Amino acid sequence: MSEGNASPIPLQFAPFGSALDAGFWHKLTQNKLEVYRLDDRPRPIHGFYYNGDAPGLPCRMSLEFNAFDENYKSPPRCCLSYGTLHNMNTMEAFKESDKKALIDAVAQQIWSDITSGAALQNPSLLTRFLLLTFADLKKYYYYYWFAFPALCYPDNITMPTEPVTITTAFSEKQISSLQQSYDSLCEGGQQVAFFLVKREGDELTVGNLRDWDAFFGSQRKVTVGFCDPCTLDKHPGWPLRNLLALIAYKWSERIDELEILCFRDRVREGVRDSSHSLLLQVHMPAVQSPTECPKCVGWEKNQKGKLGPRMVNLSASMDPTRLAESAVDLNLKLMRWRLLPSLDLDRISSFRCLLLGSGTLGCNVARCLLGWGVRTITLVDNAKVSYSNPVRQSLFEFEDCLQGGKSKSEAAAEKLKRIFPGVNATGVTLSIPMPGHPVGESVEAVSQTRQDVQRLEELLDSHDAVFLLMDTRESRWLPTVMAASRGKLVINAALGFDTYMVCRHGLKRPLSDQAEGGSDTDTAPMHSTMGRVIPGHMLGCYFCNDVVAPGNSTRDRTLDQQCTVTRPGISMVAAAMAVELLVSILQHPDGGHASADTTVKDDHFSADYTSPLGLVPHQLRGFLSRFHTVLPASIRFNRCTACSELVLQKYESDGFEFLLEAFNSPSSYLENLTGLTQLHLETQEAEIWELSDDEDMM
Repeated sequence: MSEGNASPIPLQFAPFGSALDAGFWHKLTQNKLEVYRLDDRPRPIHGFYYNGDAPGLPCRMSLEFNAFDENYKSPPRCCLSYGTLHNMNTMEAFKESDKKALIDAVAQQIWSDITSGAALQNPSLLTRFLLLTFADLKKYYYYYWFAFPALCYPDNITMPTEPVTITTAFSEKQISSLQQSYDSLCEGGQQVAFFLVKREGDELTVGNLRDWDAFFGSQRKVTVGFCDPCTLDKHPGWPLRNLLALIAYKWSERIDELEILCFRDRVREGVRDSSHSLLLQVHMPAVQSPTECPKCVGWEKNQKGKLGPRMVNLSASMDPTRLAESAVDLNLKLMRWRLLPSLDLDRISSFRCLLLGSGTLGCNVARCLLGWGVRTITLVDNAKVSYSNPVRQSLFEFEDCLQGGKSKSEAAAEKLKRIFPGVNATGVTLSIPMPGHPVGESVEAVSQTRQDVQRLEELLDSHDAVFLLMDTRESRWLPTVMAASRGKLVINAALGFDTYMVCRHGLKRPLSDQAEGGSDTDTAPMHSTMGRVIPGHMLGCYFCNDVVAPGNSTRDRTLDQQCTVTRPGISMVAAAMAVELLVSILQHPDGGHASADTTVKDDHFSADYTSPLGLVPHQLRGFLSRFHTVLPASIRFNRCTACSELVLQKYESDGFEFLLEAFNSPSSYLENLTGLTQLHLETQEAEIWELSDDEDMM
């Protein structure tokens, strides 16, 4: 090879660190008790590493619950590694193990794979690792020490120049062709950790190590690539060490110039990015192939930065309930680690959700909240489980219908706990008083209604968000008024036969903000480059688009008109949309005050994301017959019968007396209060005048 420049730069490598999931220790415990027992012979295990981590994360060799599987497959976009487990029976055996002999044995395997050509057929053999463990199963203390053997051959590897990113060395077209060619190489589903690279004009192609002769021919300037788990901008990761040993042993005499591609293939928010990959010019001095295995290094340092074992205390997490909690969060953590580093999982898990309605929508919303890691869910309903419910309402079973049926809310909460014991689920049997449904004048009826109102107020005070998932329009009025008064986040979902509507209610600004920026009823929307934008505090509620007060929607209705008759899939779609809308709001920097984009047609496909999870619309209206969804938005109506200042001031000043009047009176009471009655009269007069003008013109 060439001698390089006069000031060579030493090539340094970022070492591997270990990352073991709690499930790995659970499986090791199971194997120790049921399979290994006193047998401490070496056992094959598997791990993986990833070359798309976010900046700042260390190189990690990860082991999970399935590391012991004979037919192990690494997760998508991850590179497979073969390991050897030495699980000792006693602490003394763990301490007294011959560490040098153990790592030398694995190094000998790697060297044998290189000299025999096995590493060319299966390059993953170059990243073999060793795990020495002792499991104290009385206390659930686990002692472990990893080794990632790296052959010290050849010596004195240097770089004539500093590493550069591939955006400096390659064009965008070349980078795109590199990605496509690499994907083709991995068509079998297993990530290829080491590969060859060849430039041909604007095209970069990759090939397998075993095809060196056919791939490069007589070329003496070559490029070799590897999946680099390192995120540092000046150094490659640990897997390169044994790759260089393979190159030096097999092809050093046939290379004049060696270029190494440190391929880093990150995906963030659905966009693939390889621009942070590095390109190294490597100089290896002329060497002779040794007959003996070179010396090696690779024992992992402990938390103190010294060579020594580590210990993990899993006495709490080995409880099945704790293990379930860990497993529930796994998918969410993977999203944060790999795709959404800014995802605030703590905010989601700590959010307390109140579900008013425990039927078709309520059951599906609760299940979706579990999937997002929400830990506090309270369900409210006054009905019992009937025989028609279980096939449509996902938290109920046939047994819940027997003997008159269990309370819906209590049965749903019980089922949530059976699905995931770590959830704080509560069922509350409660009738929500409604306008147009008279309470009556008896002392008992008024007293019971007062208790129901107070109980609902207590529930709203103790939760952060409320989902309105009831069957009738009027049942949503009272919680809408209460939530608007308290500044609580409201997510509303309603179903038609083949349509659905999901919306968030506008969240009132704090009084201090109102004093600085005008009242909460301002109607002049701000503007954005994509179209009009309605501030979050000006968004309308479920009742803002109505010009009539809620009344008794079940009076004089046939059975099909009294029940929610829908296509079965509608509730699942609407429930999922409602929960995803909540989570997007929680990830937005303005939370419930986030503005809603009012762009029309399909412009929202090109609009910039306002939350790490995407857009935060005001409403979603879906049409299943056309498999179509639109994202309308509307401004708060100053005469709304639920969230207008007139109604809220009356509720906050008169309390239960105002509510009782609204319950017992027909819809005209709320219409008179908000001015809707006068609006109707003015509209009728305008129509009469319009007709008169037409007659005169005729």
